[in-house]
Amino acid sequence: MHSFTYHVPTEVVFGVDAERRTAEYVRKYGGSRVMVIYGGGSAVRSGLLDRICRQLQEAGIACESLGGVQPNPRVSFAREAIAKAAAFGADMVLGLGGGSVIDTAKAVAHGVANPGKDVWKDIWLQPASLMKSIPVAAIPTIPAAGSEMSDSAVLTDEESGLKRGLSTQLNRPVFAILDPALAATLPAYQVGCGVTDIMMHTLDRYFNPVTDNELTDEIAEALLRVVIRNGRKVVENPGDLHAMSEIMWAGSLSHNELTGLGGKKDFAPHQLSQALGGLFDKAHGACLAAVWGSWARYVCPSNPERFARYARKVWGVDGSLTTDQAALAGIEANEAYFRSLGMPVGLAGLVGVQDDAGLDTLARQCSFGGTRTIGTFQVLDEKDMRAIFASANERQ
Repeated sequence: MHSFTYHVPTEVVFGVDAERRTAEYVRKYGGSRVMVIYGGGSAVRSGLLDRICRQLQEAGIACESLGGVQPNPRVSFAREAIAKAAAFGADMVLGLGGGSVIDTAKAVAHGVANPGKDVWKDIWLQPASLMKSIPVAAIPTIPAAGSEMSDSAVLTDEESGLKRGLSTQLNRPVFAILDPALAATLPAYQVGCGVTDIMMHTLDRYFNPVTDNELTDEIAEALLRVVIRNGRKVVENPGDLHAMSEIMWAGSLSHNELTGLGGKKDFAPHQLSQALGGLFDKAHGACLAAVWGSWARYVCPSNPERFARYARKVWGVDGSLTTDQAALAGIEANEAYFRSLGMPVGLAGLVGVQDDAGLDTLARQCSFGGTRTIGTFQVLDEKDMRAIFASANERQ
């Protein structure tokens, strides 16, 4: 094992009916005035929002709520929520929903703790300036982003079309309620996007230049096999609580750093997908699926042995194949699996075929106007990014 520092302070309450313990944990972590952030109408229609707010109020905890978070969460909504939470005097923010909701809750917590700072210009684009926050907690209803245990959050600025991530230990929720029953009625497409995102959080750690962290690699490979095995089950039947419980816990572990300890995170596919999500406002999981295969084929020659190991350990590819054959077979198996989840594996299947100007714009957005490179498995510049987008362009 290579050196690492590992600290994940989030307390996890896992299992069916875990939501009933929300007030207990709000009180445990000092919450007395809780701002609840949620997304569309599902939290209302399912009764979850009412149940949580009623539970808090019955425990003597003041509660205010605001809904309307969209996929690729908007800065404008975060600003509105910060103003409302500050006026309410919130001392804790609770995200009730998917990764976009939880990411927004993190942004709200930072904004409340730093009055006078704009959440985008002064915090998101200047992360070193963020020195304090208020506690944030999470009740995920869509196993996907792993935001309930991660140090990451993402916002999209509608004016510029830029989608940016923020990584800080202040993003770690103090507690997370993981109740697989809350995901039992999700639409198949959302579940497919979630399973894809879970896989990608581990794949973007697994494919890195460090290849001799034995235990980390074995953990990553086991998690991927479990997700693959149960992913189709939850797409076909989200009410399969055993399969959903495996997926939900895998989602948390996939993004709390466990599956990449000792390595150097790559996350190039995530950066490529964020350019797509910011410009076209498409689901994050679908954007990831649309670029992964093209990225994999582009970088595979730099270390085909790594891709061959992935193919054999995770997909059970024939051990008699050569390294190059096995590597390609693993990439193809991965793409076939994404298709089985209802995901696109190219731009044509996600946003339509792009012209040269469109490809240039994607590469420019991803490279921050040519000012950065991405990736560690193979470092990619703007020219490389454009080549990958071009490779994905006509694929469905």
